[in-house]
Amino acid sequence: MSRSIPDQCRRQAGWCVSLGSPLYGDLLARCADAYEKGGALRTLLQPHENDSESSALPLRLMGSVHRLVLEAKANELARFYPSVGGNVDFGGAWIAFASTVEQHASSLRQLINNPVQTNDVGRSGSLLGGFGVIAERTRLPLRLLEIGASAGLNLCWDQYRYDWPTGGWGNVSSAVRLEGVFVGEVPFIPPAIKVIERAACDLSPIEIRNDTGKLTLLSYIWPDQQDRINRLKAAISMAGAVPYVVEKAHGGDWLPKRLEKFFDRATTVVFHSLVWQYISESERESIARTIEEAGARASAHAPLAWLRLEPNNKRFEIRLRLYPGFEEHLLATTGPHAPSVRWSLSVRTP
Repeated sequence: MSRSIPDQCRRQAGWCVSLGSPLYGDLLARCADAYEKGGALRTLLQPHENDSESSALPLRLMGSVHRLVLEAKANELARFYPSVGGNVDFGGAWIAFASTVEQHASSLRQLINNPVQTNDVGRSGSLLGGFGVIAERTRLPLRLLEIGASAGLNLCWDQYRYDWPTGGWGNVSSAVRLEGVFVGEVPFIPPAIKVIERAACDLSPIEIRNDTGKLTLLSYIWPDQQDRINRLKAAISMAGAVPYVVEKAHGGDWLPKRLEKFFDRATTVVFHSLVWQYISESERESIARTIEEAGARASAHAPLAWLRLEPNNKRFEIRLRLYPGFEEHLLATTGPHAPSVRWSLSVRTP
């Protein structure tokens, strides 16, 4: 049985607080109360009471309002949004938020239909160790295939800089720098990893090279998480440094064509991050079946890897399956936004 809209808002409020956005935690809790009382917020959200929970209605609401702030159409609310230089004040923010919903009801009715689109490059830090394991075990260049890539910024993970207390990896002059990537154990990562292809799919790909695409991505970053905003802006500034295309397609339709043939002397890597929950069960089964069938054809000269960062209960797991010869392993746990990778001691590269 699906949750009511107030329950969805309260549940998301709890997640926002635990994941470092007290502003959204407070606003969403108040949204739940306001919905139950009626008024402009209920009028806006009630037509979506039968939407799938996986469509993340509360985050669609928050992203739509944030977009108005970024477009300088909600200046009173902007005073309380750090993303545009404001200072958080829960009481003031709620009064301005409720007023914005009422004043911009027509625009919000359109915006709230858009899917949540995030392309947080912090996930590149979480996946780095997995790419390292693949490169070390196969000793081959990587061919990257990403499902649910949004704007494709995580396809460029090898262009970024990663640091942790005992070391680092990547381009020291990169505009994108991720710090504190590993907590404790650090896996071996080859100093140089060659990528020979980057391709991806998404149901609603974002064109990062225009202002509309940039605005869309920024609107779904939580406004009191300035580090995430800064990382995204840095990654956007690097867009175009390496070529890639994100095709508009379901992963279940797109992947079979990409896995029809393997590249000789290269490892094909299928990967995704925080996307599994947004696709249907039938499509998940189709993707898994496609990978298993392709894995049966993989060889030491043309291996296949399946790397993913996805939630499992209350933690975010990095898992890897490598064909042939490497059964699925839980490599590590991490955070959903900023990398804080706790590597598994039982899975190490040679």
